[in-house]
Amino acid sequence: MTTVAEFTLAADEFPLGTVFSKLPNVTVQLERVIPDANGVVPYFWVRGAETDAIVEQFATHPGVRDIRAVDCVDSEYLLRCAWVSEYDSVLDALIAPEVVLLSAIGTAEEWTFELRGESREAIAEFREYCHDHGIPVTLTELHAPQPLDATQRLTESQRDALVLAYERGYFDSPRGTTLKEIADDLEISQQALGARLRRGNRQLIEQTLIKSRP
Repeated sequence: MTTVAEFTLAADEFPLGTVFSKLPNVTVQLERVIPDANGVVPYFWVRGAETDAIVEQFATHPGVRDIRAVDCVDSEYLLRCAWVSEYDSVLDALIAPEVVLLSAIGTAEEWTFELRGESREAIAEFREYCHDHGIPVTLTELHAPQPLDATQRLTESQRDALVLAYERGYFDSPRGTTLKEIADDLEISQQALGARLRRGNRQLIEQTLIKSRP
């Protein structure tokens, strides 16, 4: 049976967590991790710092082969980081075919991962891999996903953010409002709003376009 699990990991135990030592106020959201002939390549969004400072912090890590900014949206930076294979970490476990990474968000306090496995055994294998490689993940939630429609999968905060952004013309071209104006109305930071919009859109696309494909 398909199983969804949530794990946490101390910020300094995760390779991308090195950025928090000098940039404690940033938030890192893992976009995806792909295998590479020489290791793994994570793509991740960083909020709360300028791109030069972010690249500088990661470039000195001995496990990084190459890092570069590939996109910028409303002061959030998408970075591509080539990781050397000698540095075993949770990144390697996340590309295992038995599990699918649903989300991964890191702050100076901790990382939170949400994974989907085709069975509980797949989740158990992920935990075993982490244990064998000295990665101290903590399982915080384990459940079977319920059959919901696309809008039901959205959290209330994601739904409110998407609706307000749509009504204010944020998705129009040219845009009828800015991320800051919407964030001010919701009394949240631009970074938090950007994350809500991105996760909400991801859920809608996954449920209405990807899973509905014949």
